[in-house]
Amino acid sequence: MWTSLERVVEQCRKENIDLLLIAGDLFHRQPLLRELKEVDSLFACLDKTQVVLSAGNHDYLKKDSYYRTFSWKEHVHMILTEDLSAVELPEIGTAVYGFSYGAREIEAMPYAGKRAEGRQPIEILMVHGGDGRHVPIKKEEIAGLGYDYAALGHIHKPQSVIPGKAAYSGALEPSDKNDTGPHGYILGEIADKKCRIKFVPFASREYIHLETEATGDMSGSRLKEKIREEIDERGRENIYKILLKGYRDPDVLFDLQAMDVYGNIIEIFDDTKPSYDFGKIKSQNKDNILGKLIEQLEGYDEDSVQYRAMCEGVRALMDTRRD
Repeated sequence: MWTSLERVVEQCRKENIDLLLIAGDLFHRQPLLRELKEVDSLFACLDKTQVVLSAGNHDYLKKDSYYRTFSWKEHVHMILTEDLSAVELPEIGTAVYGFSYGAREIEAMPYAGKRAEGRQPIEILMVHGGDGRHVPIKKEEIAGLGYDYAALGHIHKPQSVIPGKAAYSGALEPSDKNDTGPHGYILGEIADKKCRIKFVPFASREYIHLETEATGDMSGSRLKEKIREEIDERGRENIYKILLKGYRDPDVLFDLQAMDVYGNIIEIFDDTKPSYDFGKIKSQNKDNILGKLIEQLEGYDEDSVQYRAMCEGVRALMDTRRD
């Protein structure tokens, strides 16, 4: 987390950003005191940017949370109320309205019916939520509240809720192997009551689910080389979960552990099918159990249980013959 936050702070300094919003879950758990001091030290590097943050469902305000008593730098504003409240920043003509979680779950909508109050020329709503147990997001409700923009948190993937008016920035970096796709932040500008936003890719790496097609004439070493080529194309810095599809020589058993060329494959699944010539095998064995097995199960789709049963049955019977 520290590296990502350091990069965000440096970006704010370079681009002279007026306001940095963190809509909950700066931490994925209750923060330690030393961690808050570390974050505050990073924010101290900002000589122009105001910072407003709230607590989400993961770093919610427990009774003994260090959030409640921590003294931030003057330009860092932590929202500690569970009801919607405003942080006024007259130096940049902006008011930010938000709330913090006091528990892991909030089924209510603290923003509902809370219109922008006209405290400052620019008014921004900040909400952490998006599902039934964590502050449902109703775009029609938000659209009618009169805010210039709504900064949303909780959903890890970037997405627009109201074009140009409300969006999730998502997490700066992917948080687990299924957290695929680009990650970054939302960069916005509000002028003359018009809001312009864009998503800025920022993550150092991505989790990528990669399907690799094998063929019946492919050896393990050739498959390994193909995986290497596909990773080179998509980026060695990324982390991969690989699914092998297609066909393999019935006599070939892929060594999956050997396929991790760069040490960035966390999972690899072999869903290849043996490339048997079932018609030929059936004709050569029409008077025995092997031929009858194929006759009973042939014709089913390759993704069916029956097809897989035929493959396994043929393999087992042919292995018995070799023995």
